[in-house]
Amino acid sequence: MIQRIQTFFLVIVALIAGVLPLVLNLWIDAEAIKVFAKSELWISIVFYVSAALALISIFMFKNRQNQFVMNRLNMILNLFLLGFFVYRSLNLSGESEISEKGIGMLIPVFSIVFLVLSNRAIKKDEDLVKSVDRLR
Repeated sequence: MIQRIQTFFLVIVALIAGVLPLVLNLWIDAEAIKVFAKSELWISIVFYVSAALALISIFMFKNRQNQFVMNRLNMILNLFLLGFFVYRSLNLSGESEISEKGIGMLIPVFSIVFLVLSNRAIKKDEDLVKSVDRLR
């Protein structure tokens, strides 16, 4: 059912991953230039794939197991992106490339949180359906 709470969480993930990288900067480099996701092609592609996976998952409401798996794949994708951001911000020394970290580096964290909430709601629905089937 499309009016469930997991749909709301997945819409939030799609908006977070699709819109916020265009608005929030990821970091500010040594020349005081703000770097957005659209500046780095592969980062913007990963954000758009994450948003697309969330939208696809919304319309898989009839098959909760596939929806659950799709959300897990989206979480793994966001974990890779978060790992890259952490690696990039911690591994580079001093003022070489990244001068200041932006709030955009936290976008994968928020996406993961809402994906976990969505998976909890999907699991709750699946348990409810199994309990009803047991009573028949």
